Amino acid sequence: MGALTKDRGFWPKMVQDFFGAEDPFHMNNKFWFTDKSVEVPSANVIESEKEFKLELSAPGFDKKDFKIEVEEGILNISAEKEMKMEEEKENYRKREFSYSSIHRAFALPENVKDEQIDAKYEKGILKIVLPKVKSVENKPKKAIEVG
Repeated sequence: MGALTKDRGFWPKMVQDFFGAEDPFHMNNKFWFTDKSVEVPSANVIESEKEFKLELSAPGFDKKDFKIEVEEGILNISAEKEMKMEEEKENYRKREFSYSSIHRAFALPENVKDEQIDAKYEKGILKIVLPKVKSVENKPKKAIEVG
């Protein structure tokens, strides 16, 4: 019998079935929350003559949770949210917490005006407008002499 199918009674079997491992608390088990998980949100990209519109599905966040940056032609979008709830009554104490994180990155085309990017968050959708430059400057051909 393999280590994961060893029958040690009802309770260990229930733990094994739930966590998918015989020893769910062993730190080498990658299933057990060793790292923060980061979700990659779904995105729609819509291009028009004047702009790109980017829509990301990110329900449960507030607009203050988002961090949007452009660096070296890459648009990085991330959000983190941590919630804690504590309740104390005469006979018990209840503590709950949750952590949510998303991240998505996009390589920007050369014809996007970085300084005019605008973002809004409504009803669980982050909407980012990326205006286009009217025309990308084409520099005239220049001959270089070899010396």
